[in-house]
Amino acid sequence: MANFFDPQAHAQPHGEAALFLDRVLFAYPDVPCVLNEITLRIQPGERLGVIGPNGAGKTTLFLTICGVLRPSSGVVRLFGKPVVPGEFRPDVGLVFQNPNDQLFSPSVWDDVAFGVENLGYSEAEVTERVHQTLDQLGILEYRDRPPHHLSGGQKRMVAIAGVLAMQPQLILYDEPSANLDLRSRRRLIEFLHQSSQTLLIASHDLELILELCDRVLLLDEGAIIADGSPVEIMGDRPLMEAHGLEKPSALSAHPPR
Repeated sequence: MANFFDPQAHAQPHGEAALFLDRVLFAYPDVPCVLNEITLRIQPGERLGVIGPNGAGKTTLFLTICGVLRPSSGVVRLFGKPVVPGEFRPDVGLVFQNPNDQLFSPSVWDDVAFGVENLGYSEAEVTERVHQTLDQLGILEYRDRPPHHLSGGQKRMVAIAGVLAMQPQLILYDEPSANLDLRSRRRLIEFLHQSSQTLLIASHDLELILELCDRVLLLDEGAIIADGSPVEIMGDRPLMEAHGLEKPSALSAHPPR
């Protein structure tokens, strides 16, 4: 059963992992054990959904993976190389939960171009990448608008575009569908379905997780509670309710457990 997490099942190497965490622990000064001995292995091309109640440690996990936070102990490796806190890693991108933490340029175009320019690409390559990314996400019409004039959902799509334009191998999405209308949400899902990158998606939008991810991680109080099939884990009503979540309505046809 996937409902009982066995860290040893995910600790052994099976080829080079896109992401490997070995007994990672993190604590804030006033909150002990925000991440509690997290061991996790993700293969290239996997799409992992991360679910859990507020305060479970999802955002802290993402910030630790990309080197914004330094773990109290344990090791984080991206594509075989240890993550050094504060070191820029172009192979990983983080889409923040709050797009206002990510957008700062005078125009949408400048914001999406910023990361690509800092990777050292030519002006022509920057223009091509930015145009293509905005077009793929259906937001090319926003190109000249100031980000602070956009709606919350529009800002989120621009924040996503800024990360996608840099073409990282692994992308961490923190609540990517928040504030999106149905049309934008569907466009985002279709885009992510076509994505070749390794994806980690933390979201309370369980229907999105169910549609996009081939594996799900249930996190609560900084610990991995379950790791396995989205249908099996999210279809387990007692398990979900025990950790502050609901069984997705899309699984209502499945026999209750």
